Amino acid sequence: MAEEIEVEETEDFHDMDFNDEEPSCSGGAVQARTERFVVKKWVAHAMWGWDVAVDNCAICRNHIMNLCIECQADPNANQDECTVAWGECNHAFHYHCIARWLKTRLVCPLDNKEWVYQKYGR
Repeated sequence: MAEEIEVEETEDFHDMDFNDEEPSCSGGAVQARTERFVVKKWVAHAMWGWDVAVDNCAICRNHIMNLCIECQADPNANQDECTVAWGECNHAFHYHCIARWLKTRLVCPLDNKEWVYQKYGR
């Protein structure tokens, strides 16, 4: 990850002692460290990824963000109706594919655990 840092020098930056010793006591007075710089702006960059194990629907083998085979075969199909369904097992399928599968078996096609919807939609 790349980071950008904008630094401003403090007024007494050039007058500082650059040794890394802890503040010492001399004659009963404690010498405090002064700030070397002040961070004025911090810009962080991040990466993201899907929270699913695979990018393809294991039932129809199409990419999870493309239309399922049922919607591809229907010329009147609306792309917004072909959504993704996630199970609590974190497996993802097209909603139409998993709905058709659940008519015969109420388990996840990949791990045979009971299918419970975690979320669905894009």
